Amino acid sequence: MIGYIKGTIDSIFENYVWLDNNGVGYEIFVPASELDRMPHAGEEVRLYTYLHVREDAMQLYGFLTRDACDFFKMLITVSGVGPKAGLSILSTLDVDALRFAILAEDSKAIAKSPGIGKKTAEKIVLELRDKIDSDDFLSPDGVAAPGSAGGAVTADTSSDAARDAIEALVALGYSSSDAMRAVKSVVALNADADTESILKNALKTI
Repeated sequence: MIGYIKGTIDSIFENYVWLDNNGVGYEIFVPASELDRMPHAGEEVRLYTYLHVREDAMQLYGFLTRDACDFFKMLITVSGVGPKAGLSILSTLDVDALRFAILAEDSKAIAKSPGIGKKTAEKIVLELRDKIDSDDFLSPDGVAAPGSAGGAVTADTSSDAARDAIEALVALGYSSSDAMRAVKSVVALNADADTESILKNALKTI
């Protein structure tokens, strides 16, 4: 198993890169959401990898963070979702957006991925929603958003307020995933905000 490869980017293609490591060029498939944040050719990068072995080929899939790689591995445990489908989904939605969609049971957002049908999207939601902790998205000690405390402050006291704000946004016509994303960004900046404050500031971000 190859945990990660650190090297110099030789070339960047539509859905993969060539990574030079001590004179060996590794072809690594990377989702578009990760390619958009990839350093330029000639620069060094570390990619956390998953090696997919088939009868006729061995393929490497790479990600800029261990979290993204681990989520990809969890995604392809869903029946009918192989590495190619997982790459398609994470090219349409980045890891955090996919988490939001799963927690919000927003299968329509997942089904927008090329090659992913309605039934497959619903299966992803069904099989993975209980494996994701919603509190991670309602407090800065989970997946920290830019400008958050990065885990220094817990937000248990604001979880109820955050959930109330999400319900209010959904009642106003916003999708569950958009509501969760907006509330997360507000709570990450102010863990002690009440429902009214969270709702007011969340509306500014949508």
